[in-house]
Amino acid sequence: MAIKIAQVSIENIDDTEGLESVMTALKNITGVTEIELDTDNSIAFIRYDDTQTTIHAFVAAISTVDYVTQPFPIDAPQNPRYDD
Repeated sequence: MAIKIAQVSIENIDDTEGLESVMTALKNITGVTEIELDTDNSIAFIRYDDTQTTIHAFVAAISTVDYVTQPFPIDAPQNPRYDD
């Protein structure tokens, strides 16, 4: 087991809900041991076990959250608050 630290961009995710979604997505990846967000510089530092995951999983998770947090028309089914 080798613990490594990755730095990934979290640009375009600038609200609390989006940042919480990023944290949740990253924490759910097996092998992630710690996450530190640096919102001033739009980056996340991820400490992980490189025998259990790779940086590609982090990029995919953040991309997915970024897609979900894109603005949608209020009545669009893709809108996360569609049922509100």
